[in-house]
Amino acid sequence: MRIALLEDDVDQAELMQLWLEEAGHACSHFNTSQSFLKDQRRDTYDLLILDWELPDIDGLEVLKRVRRTQDWPIPILFATQRGQEQHIVEALESGADDYMAKPIHRQEMLARVNAVTRRAREDYGDGGEVLGFEPYEIDLQNRVVKMNGNEIKLSNKEYELLVFLFRNIDHVVSRNHLLESVWGTSPEVNTRTIDTHMSRIRNKLSLNPENGWRLTSIYQHGYRLERLVNNA
Repeated sequence: MRIALLEDDVDQAELMQLWLEEAGHACSHFNTSQSFLKDQRRDTYDLLILDWELPDIDGLEVLKRVRRTQDWPIPILFATQRGQEQHIVEALESGADDYMAKPIHRQEMLARVNAVTRRAREDYGDGGEVLGFEPYEIDLQNRVVKMNGNEIKLSNKEYELLVFLFRNIDHVVSRNHLLESVWGTSPEVNTRTIDTHMSRIRNKLSLNPENGWRLTSIYQHGYRLERLVNNA
């Protein structure tokens, strides 16, 4: 999973990043709100872990900005030293999915990360073994994709890319996010690989308005798979 960590305490951030990476996640650390908000304009993540007390823009304001502007329903886990009930309520009502009180403990953090992202996947149609999006059906257990009941032959990477897109319907996903989540490679790898695979799955599955779908490239950013209104 690809995680953004906004935390200005360097020692705390290094420890949290280590815990997350040991658990198999990719973690990008930001020590100011401005640096994260700038990155947010061109990149996407599976989860944001957000500190409240930051040196430039406080975490609550960052939370509100992300919820207002980002074309991405990113789960947000709030980390705070403010343990009073009104602060917790304010964070949750502003769009946080969960919170954890400082000092941060490894097992609690990893459990909350798993719980928040699991709820997000279930909200977007990833709660069972079959994803159904007319006219497509994806059997996750057997790695089989069907269109109008007919199986579509895909390579392993085409299948993984398609599943990733369907799990993030109607949201722009960055090229870096795609590379790390599907190929498990660093952003320095040639992104023409993505373009080639996108072209193949667009053609193989006829992802076009006639079938109620549109797969588009977003200039200098990434891709978006859209379900058109007449197919909602």
